[in-house]
Amino acid sequence: AFASWISRLPAVRDALELDSGALGLLLLCLAAGAVVSLPLSGAVIARVGPASSVLGGAAVVSAGLLAVAAGVAAASTPIAAFGLLVTGLGTGLWDVAMNVEGAAVEQRLGRSLMPRLHAAFSIGTVAGALIGAAAAALSVPVAAQLVATAGVAVSTMAVAVRSFLPAGSPAVEVSPPIWAAWRERRTLAIGLLVLCCALVEGVANDWLTIALVDGHGASPAVGALAFGLFVTAMTAVRLVGGPLLARHGRPAVLRASAALAAVGLLLVTTADALPLVLAGPLLWGAGAALGFPVGMSAAADEPARAPARVSVVSSIGYTAFLGGPPLVGFLAQAHGILQALLVVLVALGAVGALATVSRQPVPAAR
Repeated sequence: AFASWISRLPAVRDALELDSGALGLLLLCLAAGAVVSLPLSGAVIARVGPASSVLGGAAVVSAGLLAVAAGVAAASTPIAAFGLLVTGLGTGLWDVAMNVEGAAVEQRLGRSLMPRLHAAFSIGTVAGALIGAAAAALSVPVAAQLVATAGVAVSTMAVAVRSFLPAGSPAVEVSPPIWAAWRERRTLAIGLLVLCCALVEGVANDWLTIALVDGHGASPAVGALAFGLFVTAMTAVRLVGGPLLARHGRPAVLRASAALAAVGLLLVTTADALPLVLAGPLLWGAGAALGFPVGMSAAADEPARAPARVSVVSSIGYTAFLGGPPLVGFLAQAHGILQALLVVLVALGAVGALATVSRQPVPAAR
C-alpha cells in the first residue's frame, strides 16, 4: 500500500501541480494521521488484541487510499490530503499491532525474528515499487492503481490475521498502566533512536524518486527504479539480520549500518554517473534496514509491557515522518533536493551515538 503511493509521487505532484514545499506538506498529512493514532494504539491493542487491531487498521487504510485516489483523479489537493490523513490513522494502528504480535512470536521462539518480519514489509514494498515503476512506464492512472491497492490491502490482512497467536495467549497479555511507559528513560531513549532511524528511512521513501527526477534529470520510471533498489537492499539485509544481530549484538550492527547508509546517501547526492547514483540507494537501503526492527525488538524486550512501550516508541519515531517531509521540502526549495538530503547525515550520527540503548537489559538477580 505504501509503495503504491510513494512510487507515483512524481505523477501525483504533477497532477496536483505542487512544488517541493507543497508536496512536503502533503506528505505531512500521512504522518500526522499516524501520530494521532499511535499513542492510542497500545490501549486499543490491550483491549481488542493485535488481530482485531490489524484488521481494523486495514479497513481504515483502504478507505483512506480510496479518498486519495478520488483526490488525485479530481486534481483536488484537499481531498488527497484528507485521504492521506485517514490512511495514516489506520497505518499507525496496524503498525503497532503488527510489531506487538511480532514481538510476542519472537519471545515465544526465543530468537531474533523482527528483522525477518520487517523483511516481509520490505518485500511488499519492493513489489509495490516495481508495480509503480511499470504503471508509470505504461501511464496507468494513479487513481486506478490506488483503488486496486485498497482492495488488496484489506483482503490480504483479513487472511493474514487468521495466523496470529490466539486471543488471551500469555505472550500477548499486557500489564497496566498503559501510559506509565511514557515515564521510562530507556523507552524514551529507544524512541529517540527509532526517530533517527525513521528519518533515515523515511526521507528515502519520500524523496528518493524526486531526487532522481529533479536532481539528476532521470525519468519517472528510473526514479521509481531507484526506490525499488532501496527497498530491495532493505529486504535482503533484513532477511539476514537475525544472525548478524545474534553474532555482533544490536549496538555494533546499528553503528555499522549508519556508516553504510552515509556512504549511500553521499553517492546519491554527489555522484554524477547514473550507475554510481543508483548504487547509492542500495547502500542507503542496506544501512537503513535494521534500525526500525531493532528498535521495536528493544522496546518489546519485556513481553507484558510490549504494547505500551511499542506504542510509545512508535509515537516518538513517527515524529520523523511528521517533520521530515516538510523539512526536506523546504530545504529543497531553498537549496535543491540533493543538498536537502544531506540533513540525513545528522540523523545517522545520532544513530551511532544512541545505539547503546538498544542493548538487551540484563535480568535482575533473584
